[in-house]
Parts: sequence; C-alpha cells; structure tokens
Amino acid sequence: MSEDADGIRVVDVPERERFELRDGDHLIGLATYAVVPADDTGGGERVVFFHTEVAEAREGQGLAGRLAAAALDSAVAAGRVIVPVCPYVTAYLERHPEPYAGHVAAPTPADLRAADEAARRAGA
Repeated sequence: MSEDADGIRVVDVPERERFELRDGDHLIGLATYAVVPADDTGGGERVVFFHTEVAEAREGQGLAGRLAAAALDSAVAAGRVIVPVCPYVTAYLERHPEPYAGHVAAPTPADLRAADEAARRAGA
C-alpha cells in the first residue's frame, strides 16, 4: 500500500484482482488485473493489467498515473512480468519506460484468456 500526504492511497486487493485508489473510505479508482502462473518454459508469473478507471469527478488530477505507478511498482517488486492490455497502462508505460521496460511483455493468448476470465468474475 502507498499513501501520499493528501490521504489518497493505493491498495492491492488480490481477492478482487485489483488495485484500489482510495480517498479515505471512498473508492475513487481501480486497476484490474489477472495473474498468470509461471510456465514450464522458465517464464515468471505474469500480471495482466486489463482495465483502469478513475471516478469522473476526480479525473485530471494525476490520480490514474499514481494508481498505475503503484500497481506497476508492485508487480516489479514481486518479480512479476508486466503484461499491459489496458490502453491507459500501455500509454503510461510508453510515457514512463523506466524502471519498467525490462519487466514488460506482449500479451499471449493465455494472458488474454486470463484477463477475460477475471473480467467476467469482476462483472465487467
């Protein structure tokens, strides 16, 4: 979890497969993901980011960037491969290649299936 001086924090909620952006008790954004286990080819565990959103009333405050950075930093710290499917996360990585570039991979069919299954579980 990361929290800034303004009280906004990012929390990983693995049972819901998402990072939550919170202002006090209020959910103001989320970044949903699916985890794909390591495979037999020596590839590490992969985290597929497939949807990011911030409450409309909070847009334009840089909060989506804070959410993306915290989620990506968490993936790197855990030794996971980052698989961006979400347009926002993809754009964020293009604008901020470091320190993530060495941890990013293109989505595989297994990644896309995992993201579709996670989206169904989330009701998206």
